[in-house]
Amino acid sequence: MSGLQRTALALVIIGGINWGLIGFFDFDLVAAIFGGQDSALARVIYAIVGLSALYSLTLLFQPSEEVERAPETN
Repeated sequence: MSGLQRTALALVIIGGINWGLIGFFDFDLVAAIFGGQDSALARVIYAIVGLSALYSLTLLFQPSEEVERAPETN
């Protein structure tokens, strides 16, 4: 997995945690940190997380890598 893919996946996980906080506790962490949902910085964060989710879709369609095993010796 490349560094870009790891970064995108981390941002998607952060976005998922934020949605969990909204769903369970009605608390938007991104809005609380960056000055409300309508602030420019919060909107940029939301957009970056959304783009990361779109990019992470490519992970679904990549063939899985199989690890080659060394032949067993008896």
